[in-house]
Amino acid sequence: MATTDPLAEAPLGKMARGPAPNFPVHHKYDNTFFLFLVAMMWLGILMGFVPEIIRHVQHPKFTYPWIVYVHGVVFVGWLCLLTTQILLVRNRKIGLHRRLGRIGIGWAVVLPVVGVVTAFIMDRLALHVFPHFTPVFVSVQYGDLVLFTILTGSALILRKEPSAHKRLMLLGTLCLVDAGFARWWSGGLRHMLGSGYLSSVLQVFLGTILLVLALGAYDLLTRRRLHRAYVYGASLMIGGEFVLVWFFLSPWWKPIAFRLVGY
Repeated sequence: MATTDPLAEAPLGKMARGPAPNFPVHHKYDNTFFLFLVAMMWLGILMGFVPEIIRHVQHPKFTYPWIVYVHGVVFVGWLCLLTTQILLVRNRKIGLHRRLGRIGIGWAVVLPVVGVVTAFIMDRLALHVFPHFTPVFVSVQYGDLVLFTILTGSALILRKEPSAHKRLMLLGTLCLVDAGFARWWSGGLRHMLGSGYLSSVLQVFLGTILLVLALGAYDLLTRRRLHRAYVYGASLMIGGEFVLVWFFLSPWWKPIAFRLVGY
């Protein structure tokens, strides 16, 4: 059962008509679960990218442009900041958590800009290096950043509502880690399920979808209800992911994708 808390919220009450049920801000397992969720994000990224980095160092096919290293620093820095913020809350250092939050606002602005520039440059490079490359996956590259911006921006706006803020921050960051998980099992899923629409969704987004569902399951177990921020955020995120896959599988998207990368 959730602990009784005098700060219990009526979450996002202005976003829906009628009274909202109270949603306890704190539960004794919150800090452990949220830290576990972030640890899974780290696991996905490290398991997905570290082997690829090692292969590139051992057998380089081309030289990465400078923006890739900037992107790596900005992205890993964001994960480090999120991890630090969760640890600060866990250790009740709320003042420092709020001060670091000001850095997070600037970081949340820089990250999608760097992400778009990186995707643009790398897709153009791939068009020169790989003769049969088509940049249709730009729908996911750009779309993930749009979803991150919406969810993280909402989290920052709602930072005075702790329950909404935490869930939206986690959902926003989950939009960034699908590439790591996809490197684990996309080949195996393609072999088992083929290359159809649902298979493509699972190849790209299975890892993040499972973590989103885990967050909802945790709230149901500890609060017996879902937070409205989670419902809206998870619906936007998962629904958006299905749309992004539909884009890159659609024939009409290919010429648009070429134009988006300057061709």
